This record gives sequence, structure tokens and C-alpha cells, in this order.
Amino acid sequence: MNDSLLLDADLRASARLLAAAGRLTVEHEPEHYRVALQGHPALAEFFRTELNWTLEVHEVAGLIRLHKRRQDPPGDRGPRLVREKKPLAGTLVMILICLACEQLWRRPRMSVRELLQAIAQVCAADTTDARLPRFPVVATDDVSKQQARHNRQSLADALKILVAEGTVTVDADLDRVLAEEDGDLIVTASRDRLASKFSSLSPTLLQLDGVPPDRHAAALSAESLLDHTAHTAEDAPTLEQRRLNAIRRLVDDPAADPLNDDTDTTPYLHTLTGRERALNVVAALGLTATVRRDWWQVTDPSGQSSSIDFPNGRRTERQAALALLAVLPGREDPAAPLTLTDMAELFSQIRARQPRWAASYERISALARAAAAELTSVSLLAPDPDRPDTWLPTPGVHLWRVRVRQPAPPPAPAAAPPTDPALPLFTPSGSAETAPTPDAAHQARQGDDG
Repeated sequence: MNDSLLLDADLRASARLLAAAGRLTVEHEPEHYRVALQGHPALAEFFRTELNWTLEVHEVAGLIRLHKRRQDPPGDRGPRLVREKKPLAGTLVMILICLACEQLWRRPRMSVRELLQAIAQVCAADTTDARLPRFPVVATDDVSKQQARHNRQSLADALKILVAEGTVTVDADLDRVLAEEDGDLIVTASRDRLASKFSSLSPTLLQLDGVPPDRHAAALSAESLLDHTAHTAEDAPTLEQRRLNAIRRLVDDPAADPLNDDTDTTPYLHTLTGRERALNVVAALGLTATVRRDWWQVTDPSGQSSSIDFPNGRRTERQAALALLAVLPGREDPAAPLTLTDMAELFSQIRARQPRWAASYERISALARAAAAELTSVSLLAPDPDRPDTWLPTPGVHLWRVRVRQPAPPPAPAAAPPTDPALPLFTPSGSAETAPTPDAAHQARQGDDG
């Protein structure tokens, strides 16, 4: 990397936030937005040169948008529902986000009842072609109350995501209003922010119907209409594509496998140039990389650009994950698959020593799944795609040394004073020569005391 592309220290925090969330808004991050607005030429040049990502400044909308493109997007990423546990948004919610943006682009201010009606009409028109799902929002003879309530709740989840990112605003509680059939509120959208909402090319223009499903991600991340047909799946990636894939993983993921290079030549991160350039990009963003030949672990010491706080926390699930991580590197084969039964057996042994530990989990298997999810979120375990309830440890487990501290066992109750045992009525067979007499035992005790 040229020295001219090294980010100024004041820009690093804004760059990390843009790489993590893809946007900065004036109302949510006013200080970082102001810094990024002043230094946006340097930020735009850095993202364009090193990651081939486009940075756009919409000063009128109070928005700075980073259009992130990846040909290998992680399957566990995406908009999350604004709920307590924040699961990933389902297919229906994602469709409703697109349909709501389409209707609000035409009318930036409308009531939620008008929005419901407009979306229902669009879905009804394309339901026969199986392009859109049915979206009834009122109970009828062929629509149950539960189904109608579920559809209204799905729209509430979609609008909450748009509100959280600053695209729309509402003037009342969405859950309370949409729980009732006659509830209503006003939804107001920013057209300037809607214009920068989607970064991919139109699926209709790309003609995705004629593209194999495994090529859809590459087509949607194409720079032009011709790029998605210029290369086929059998073509070897170019050096530039290998560089972008490797460095995008380092910037975008908590860990990266340098051997995942899709080529028979030396992996890009194993070359002197690739290693140096990758480390420079990580350092320019203020991140920290722990490097092994078979694994790169990337962390943010400031915690600004990541919601991962592992291993901090005293939750039972986090304790179980650490207890599991303490055992993984010491196995006879650390890379061997780890089953749900193996984890449940380990936690059962811990509970046998500490009966009150994880008392809220009646089923050990549920605790094992929760612990596996904790380690999966930081790329220390990977689900086995071929076997259910099985995980594959990654080389990242060797970067951790966990020591489990347990309280000392309670002192044993005071022993009763020894008494001479009564002589048995019958001498057990084979024990006549080995059984000590009471006098011999008394002499042995005197020898010990002396």
C-alpha cells in the first residue's frame, strides 16, 4: 500500500463504522459523520483502491453510504429483526422491505393502512405467477386471524428495520398499531435515502432467470450488466479477484481462512505481497490481526465496528462456550468433528461437579446448542453442512488458552472417632492371610502416630 493511501488516525473510526454497517447518518453518529464528510475523498480512495467498494456522500440526506460488494456473502448475515434476541429477518420480511420502499418512493408520506393495502394489491397481482407470496392482512373466510396477524407483524418488522437504519420514520408504536386490524399511523420516508438504499443492479436487467442460482451473488455484485456473463464458474479467478476476496474477508469477517483461495497456486495471503498488503489494510483501519499460517483472526480493540464481545460476559451460554473452548485444542485430533452428544457429555460432567451450574437449562442439549452458537459467531466453530448437530473446529481454537476456575469443594464433615470393628462371624474365603488382626491394625496406627 502506498503511504498516500494510509488513513489518517482521525478517519479510522469512521472507516471502521462504514465497513461494519455500510452507512453513517447525521442523527445517529453525528461526530463520525462530520469527520467522514470532511475526509471523504481519502476514505473514498481507500475503499476504492483496496476493496473496490464505492463510497457515496449524500449531504442533503445526511447520509454517507458505502456500497459493499462480495461474491461470497456469508450466509449468517443480513438485516436483523428489532427484537430481544434479534434473529435474522426471514424471506417475507425482506420482500416487504423492498415492497415498502417501492410504495414509499411513489408516495413518501402515507398511512400504514394505505401501505398495507398497496402491498396487498401488488402481491395479489403477482401471486398467480408465484413471483410474490399472498399477503392478506384481514381475516376472511379463507384467511385465518392468525395468518392475517402474522402478515401485519411481518410488515411491522420490516418497517422497524427501515426505521432503525434511518430510511423512514413513524409517529406511533408499530407493534400496538399493527396488532389491530383498524390501527393506523403515518409513515414518512426520505427519498434521498431511498435512492441509495440498494447497491446492486436490477435483477430484471441482469436477467437472473437465465443465470444458475449459484451465480446469483456474483451477478448481483457485478459492476456492469456485462460483468455477470463475462466469467463462468469454471474460469479460474484472476489475481485481482483473489486479492479482493481475501482482503474483503479480513475487513468484513471476524476470521479468514487463507487457504480458501479457489486456486491451485500459492494462496494470496501466503505470498509476501499479499501478506504485506493485507496487514497494511488491517492496520489502516485500526484493526488487530493475529496471524497463523492456516488462520487469520481479526479483532477491533475499540469495539466500535463489531457487536462481538466474546469472551466477556457472565452469561451461562458464554461460560459453556469457554468451557468447551478449553477442551477443544487438547483433543487427540483438534480438527475432528464435534457432535452435540460430545458437548452434552462434557457439560454433564461439569454439572456433576457443580450441580447448581446452568440450573436454568433443564436440557443439556439446549445448552450445548447455545454454546456452539457462541463459538460459531466468532468463527471458532463451523456447522458441518453434511451432518446435522455437528460442528467443525477451525484453526482459530489454537489461539486461545482458557483456564476454568472452579471453587474449592466444601470441607468434608468431621470424621467420627475410630472404633474397633466387630469380628466377622465367618472369615471370607481367600482373605485369611491378608486380613490384618485388630492388634496389628492398632500397632500400625501407633506407628503412624509416632
